[in-house]
Amino acid sequence: MLSVELSVLGLVDLAAEIRARRLSSVEVARATLGRIDRTDRLVNAIVARRAPEVVLAEAADLDAEAAAGRWRGPLHGVPLAVKDLAEVAGEPFVAGSPVFRDRVGAVDAPHVARMRAAGGVFVGRTNTPELGFGSQTYNPVYGTTRNPWDTSRTVGGSSGGAAAALACRMLPAADGSDYMGSLRNPAAWSSVYGLRPSRGRVPGVPGFVAQMGEAGPMARSVADLAALLGVMTTGGPVGPLDRADPLDLTDLRPADPSSLRVGWLGDLGGRLACEPGLLDLARAGSVDVLASLGAHVEEVVPAFDLDALWDAFLVWRWWNAVEMAPLLELDEPLKPELVWEIEQGVGLTAVQVHRAAAVRAEWFRVVVDLFGRFDVLVAPATQVHPFPADVTWPREIAGRTMDTYHRWMETVAPWSMAGVPVLGTPAGFTPGGLPVGVQLIGPPGADRRVLEVALAHEAATGYARAVPALAA
Repeated sequence: MLSVELSVLGLVDLAAEIRARRLSSVEVARATLGRIDRTDRLVNAIVARRAPEVVLAEAADLDAEAAAGRWRGPLHGVPLAVKDLAEVAGEPFVAGSPVFRDRVGAVDAPHVARMRAAGGVFVGRTNTPELGFGSQTYNPVYGTTRNPWDTSRTVGGSSGGAAAALACRMLPAADGSDYMGSLRNPAAWSSVYGLRPSRGRVPGVPGFVAQMGEAGPMARSVADLAALLGVMTTGGPVGPLDRADPLDLTDLRPADPSSLRVGWLGDLGGRLACEPGLLDLARAGSVDVLASLGAHVEEVVPAFDLDALWDAFLVWRWWNAVEMAPLLELDEPLKPELVWEIEQGVGLTAVQVHRAAAVRAEWFRVVVDLFGRFDVLVAPATQVHPFPADVTWPREIAGRTMDTYHRWMETVAPWSMAGVPVLGTPAGFTPGGLPVGVQLIGPPGADRRVLEVALAHEAATGYARAVPALAA
């Protein structure tokens, strides 16, 4: 089977072909490496590539195991590339920063270990902004990842390499991570799916502070997304705050739209600066589709002090950056936005952190109450369309100045603070052919519900089946 034909297959179908012995792991690996050779020079999505002979040797070992009737799991023989913010044993662990240019992973991060144990074949890393800061994937080590739909523009971030690789059909699925939209923003701008799971659903770095970074899957279909999520969550909790309730993803079925109560958040009553026309496109490709299928849609603005919520979000983010303070003592320069985050974090007081924690707790209660009225909430995944790749971040939107380098992504922040499952979902295209996306937001722990609503939307639209010209 030619690599162009293999590229059509997602994770579930590709794994089934390998399991049925209609394809070998070596064939799939060779086709994947060939497609990356031809395509990635246009987008720069997959970095720190492993030597082809090493990848093919691992694939051959998996074929030998299959011939002996041994199967490692649902990813047996499936090519994958891990985001360069997650540690992979024996592989470069640069995180896009010159500070760590020579760093090599010592162990697998928990979700990476599960992907490896399930039979995944790693071909390299996916690109990310320096140390993951910023929704624009560029760094001084590996360069800029470009949008497959228009290579003059950004693909977003920080899981930008993963999103671009998926859109280009270089990978059947990918892992990513999300603190402030890093799974949702690049998914929106690539016309793929990116799930930020419920807080602690996928084990991360063990600890007793509920920081907001979450690892999650990305894919070109909801079925593939669910399959990778199943692998990433298999094995139970690792840290003290990981979720212990099992996630049942068997027999997923599309939600019945006629029974859905959907809340459309839009620009939060005019609070969010949005590029002209974006809200209309996002709504038309999401809640209007569900309404046409019978869903009851209602506009909603949460009854909460959203200024206080944003201020609390900043404190949590600065607190998260404190662990990087030793990097300021090094001679190697860091991106200025990262320096600002660290310096703000070092200057925090215990009282500021306490107040931010209290705001976050009260916001969670408000969100829980919202889901007494709605089955799912929908919001735009971005506030602008993909901007030029040589622009680090938008300084203004529709005449409104952005007061921080990430204010233009405020639409995602409330749901990171709540720790609820949020699925970045394709919602169509601009007249110029750039992807548009939304967030499907569910109540705490309801990852399955979000996936089932997405299945209904996917069946009605098929936006993610579109292929950019450079990958067709």
